[in-house]
Amino acid sequence: MKKLLYVLLLAGMSSMLNPAFAQSTNTAPKKETTKKPVKKSSKKTVEEKAAPAAAGAAASSNDDDDEDLGEANIESSTVTHFNCELGNKITTYTNAGDDKYMAIRWKEKVHRLRRVGTSTGANRFESRKDALVWINIPTKAMLLDSKKGQQLANECRDPEQTKAFAAKTKT
Repeated sequence: MKKLLYVLLLAGMSSMLNPAFAQSTNTAPKKETTKKPVKKSSKKTVEEKAAPAAAGAAASSNDDDDEDLGEANIESSTVTHFNCELGNKITTYTNAGDDKYMAIRWKEKVHRLRRVGTSTGANRFESRKDALVWINIPTKAMLLDSKKGQQLANECRDPEQTKAFAAKTKT
């Protein structure tokens, strides 16, 4: 009888210490509620059908990795040659009338890049499809591989930046 009393006393004390033991355990499985996806109708409204071409251009500025910036048109562009560390050479092509895009020649291929805003004021251009990022600051420029997270070319300088860097290092 004393043993039974001790067992009940211990069980009661353990339920006071940890309320989870005091709760009854329900062995019935819970029903999982799943929501079915709501299908959108395939009919387009008049507004969607009459969307201007500007909306199409805005839609193409999404963050998909499959973005296609189209062919780089380097005719009538301002050409700048950059000499980089380790003997790498990059040529940039910019148009004065279009500062949202630029093209670069890297490893004998021309890539078109789109401007990306920065909080620092650096000129940053990227092509998600080609995984290239070009960053140009007043003292140098660099080309990055955004998928691998590596520098492809660093310490890139055009002739003006090279002169400024040489003058800075002499003093």
